[in-house]
Amino acid sequence: MRRYVEGADKSAFEALFRRYSSRLHGMFLRALGNPDASKDLVQQTFLQVHRARRDFDLSRRFRPWLYTIAFNLRREHFRRRGRKPEVQYDPIAHGEPSVMSAATTPTERLVRRALGQLPESQRDVIVLHWYEQLPFADIAVTVGASLSAVKVRAHRGYKTLRVLLEGDP
Repeated sequence: MRRYVEGADKSAFEALFRRYSSRLHGMFLRALGNPDASKDLVQQTFLQVHRARRDFDLSRRFRPWLYTIAFNLRREHFRRRGRKPEVQYDPIAHGEPSVMSAATTPTERLVRRALGQLPESQRDVIVLHWYEQLPFADIAVTVGASLSAVKVRAHRGYKTLRVLLEGDP
C-alpha cells in the first residue's frame, strides 16, 4: 500500500486488487448470495480504496482498513435494498427458487442458514475470523469495537452456531 499511496504506482494497486478481490468477493457472496452484486461491491470497495488512499495511515495495517470499507459498503447496500419496494413472488413468473451457487453442498447451505440466524455483530466477527482468517485485533479495528468485545461476540456466535448445527444445548 505504501508504494501505491506515495507514488500512485499502478502495479501496486493491481497487486492489492489481485491479492484481496477474491477474498472480498467470497465475503460479499456469503452475505448477499448474489454473484453480480458481490462483484459490484468488490469494485466499489476498491474504488473507495483508490479515492481514500491519501487518508490511509501507513503506520496501520491495510487489511483491517480494507474490510472496514467493505463492511460499510455492505451495510449501505442493505440499507438501499431495504428502501426499495419488494416484488411479490410469483412461482409461475419467477420459476422455482434455485440453490445459491456459493453454497454447493448441503453442509455449506446448512452453515449459511445457521450464520444467517446470528445477530449481525456476531456474524460479522465469525465471517472475518473463520472465513477471512483475520486475527481478533484486526477484527476489532474493522468493526470498531474493543478486542474483548470482539472475543465475546465470537465466543457467543460460535456457541450459538454449535447449538444450531448440532441441535444440542
